[in-house]
Amino acid sequence: MGLLDTLLGRSRPVRPDLDRLFALPAAALTLQAGTGHVPTGAGSVCFAGVEGGAFTRLKEEVRELLDVDEGAGAAPVAFTRDAYGYTWLSARRPADDLVALVNDLHAVNTLLQEAGFGPQLLCSLTAFRAGPADEDHRGHDLALVYLYKRGTFYPFAPRSDGAESRDNALELQVRALLAGDLAMEPDLERWFPVWGAPGLGPA
Repeated sequence: MGLLDTLLGRSRPVRPDLDRLFALPAAALTLQAGTGHVPTGAGSVCFAGVEGGAFTRLKEEVRELLDVDEGAGAAPVAFTRDAYGYTWLSARRPADDLVALVNDLHAVNTLLQEAGFGPQLLCSLTAFRAGPADEDHRGHDLALVYLYKRGTFYPFAPRSDGAESRDNALELQVRALLAGDLAMEPDLERWFPVWGAPGLGPA
């Protein structure tokens, strides 16, 4: 199986540093200046192995945490399961409020960790899209993926041709561009594809 399987216990985990997520808003400014990609307002957390009553309680706690007052513009929350059996919690904020989205992702990760689900946490991602002035990547999605067990980030750039292919040149460009802003994952074999992740694809 693909999609993050090798994250499950096949290497010795480092101590997670969730505060590294707070570097994303500054990195987003660097990314926009360098490639034209801007936040879409979509983000998600991926985890595995939470079932039954524990999963029901978890969903209630997350919605209580993030959806305190939907009328005041709190982030809508959705839970989906992909073809590999992993669960994605997706959240959305206004595209110009990446700080609020990052706070949501940090809060969800912290809640899962404190509830004893740290071993099930896999990754978090924030979604970006190239602006219309970018002739090379117009309409292309890009995700900055945070690996929970590694404490590192990597770019994932699916092509917009409908096939499961990646823009490797863009990914390498983003790695070099953000090296001063984020702890980038040095092992390219750990740049796992996250096909179909919430927030990637047509808006």
